Amino acid sequence: MADFGALDDVLIGLKAAADPSRLRLLAICAQGEWTVSELTQVMGQSQPRISRHLKLLAEAGLLERFREGSWVFYRRTQLGDSARMAQLLCRMLPAEDGQLALDRQRLAAVRDARRRAAESYFDRRAEGWDSERDLAVEGDRVEREMVRLFEAEPADQLLDVGTGTGRILRVLARHIGAGLGVDASHDMLKVARANLDRRDARHCQVRHGDMYQLALPEASFDAVTLHQVLHFADDPVAVLAEARRVLKPSGRLVVVDLERHEEEWLRSEKRHRRLGFSLEEVSGWFAALGLDEVEPVRLQGDRLSVVVWVGRLPSAVDETKFERRKAA
Repeated sequence: MADFGALDDVLIGLKAAADPSRLRLLAICAQGEWTVSELTQVMGQSQPRISRHLKLLAEAGLLERFREGSWVFYRRTQLGDSARMAQLLCRMLPAEDGQLALDRQRLAAVRDARRRAAESYFDRRAEGWDSERDLAVEGDRVEREMVRLFEAEPADQLLDVGTGTGRILRVLARHIGAGLGVDASHDMLKVARANLDRRDARHCQVRHGDMYQLALPEASFDAVTLHQVLHFADDPVAVLAEARRVLKPSGRLVVVDLERHEEEWLRSEKRHRRLGFSLEEVSGWFAALGLDEVEPVRLQGDRLSVVVWVGRLPSAVDETKFERRKAA
């Protein structure tokens, strides 16, 4: 991949982007991770044509391409000089352009249809959801690790994103001052409210919410947890960025998810969007979001492994840099 450290590399990037369709693709891939079939649907062009455009953009360093099982994803390059050029090109695109506006509408329709299908899937499984989350290792191993983290450093205000049945709130109830869980599934929330209606968890509550757009003020929580949630996300970085937004200075982001794997059946049977995450991938995201990473804890299972990632927001946060990163 080009690093745009020389004039020739800049020219390669500009030449690759000098096409209306490729500029449209660059703008679309700035809004998440997408497969070729999804990009074909949004662009309204043939798959071979889209694939050629993607190949040129990836070779020029403007897009990242990565394979997981039988799926190939594309997203705008996120790090280095290549990322800065890609961000600059996107900022130069006219927001009022009719074709770009139509692309955004189609992209929103694709995203909304997928999320509605996911919410329906979760609604049908609300009662037995906790056991479905324990895919890789026994749930009590993960819970012990999370309790260890919060015993060592209790949180006055905890946010659990994608709370499901409220299980994590119950597990950590003794180590937090107050807890809030958000979830997009109404049936999950019904189960969570029943589970939290106990003496030791009545300082916890749940509400309906979107993990991409939390209806919560900035810098309002000491800790945010995402337990087996990120692999369902269309845009994992956007979810992490929104969680980071509501963290107080010195606050912690705790992500529990599957390590990268090749179990393709989890896509078709469990609606997983991503087949786990590598240590390097999450470390890169934390760094880009200004989070200081703690050494991850890896819990080995028979076929799959779970990783507990912890990132801490510095006590003195440069929000200007974060706002520029979000705007890009």
